[in-house]
Amino acid sequence: MSVDGTSRDPHEGHQQEWAIQEVVRSTGVTSRTLRHYQQVGLLAPSRVGYGGQRFYDRTGLLRLQRILLLRELGLALAEIGAVLDEQVDAVEALRAHAAQLAQERQRLDRLSASVRTTIRTLETGGELMAETMFDGFDHTQHREEVEQRWGAQAYADSDRWWRGLSEEGKQGFRSELDALVAGFADTSARGLPADDEEVQALTARLHTWVGRSWGGRTPGADAFVGLGDMYVADPRFTATFTVDGRVFAEHVREAMTVFALAHLTDDDEEAEDA
Repeated sequence: MSVDGTSRDPHEGHQQEWAIQEVVRSTGVTSRTLRHYQQVGLLAPSRVGYGGQRFYDRTGLLRLQRILLLRELGLALAEIGAVLDEQVDAVEALRAHAAQLAQERQRLDRLSASVRTTIRTLETGGELMAETMFDGFDHTQHREEVEQRWGAQAYADSDRWWRGLSEEGKQGFRSELDALVAGFADTSARGLPADDEEVQALTARLHTWVGRSWGGRTPGADAFVGLGDMYVADPRFTATFTVDGRVFAEHVREAMTVFALAHLTDDDEEAEDA
């Protein structure tokens, strides 16, 4: 069936259907993406023909249009599925995303201001100040999430710790995160399970890293597992655990859950030495 409704398949009868190649050509969506949508339960073909050829009917194309629209608005695939299946109200999902965009806009405004300040300083021969050069790059972009989940004191402790670090200390902190991300990317690519010794060694380092960023307040089991959930659910966190287009936040969350069950208690929030 062509896009204008002309039948090309004698088995179609009167039902409008488009072969996957036609859908790809008309929408610009790759066949790989369409197959991924099917794998995650987001968009199934109306039927599969000879040789595995996938066909999509009018209902499927309308659903695909909504998927692409919601993707443009920034919703994750899991959120899109919930909206389309009416498990989550579309307005509520978009309202939550709008709030995230507003926070991101504030962060980008700070980044833009810090870059402009650096440009002016370089042009006038002034002294560079780390406090203004790196504004917008640190952990403060997640203030609301931290305060909502763990309280204002948790954020205050973290913020005080961060601002008290030397530039060398801040760089070391960032370098450790880079090393952890690279490590998890590698273990995920190799298909190591969450309870693998190497994966759990990385997770122990991650737990220590998080404790440092919380001003020495060691996260307990509930907090650590909750943080893992945020890594998967929040696109800003998920982006951290994405390398060359490959997302491995789920791998990290599973490792954190295993570590929490094996080593942490719900009330484990003892301060560690700075």
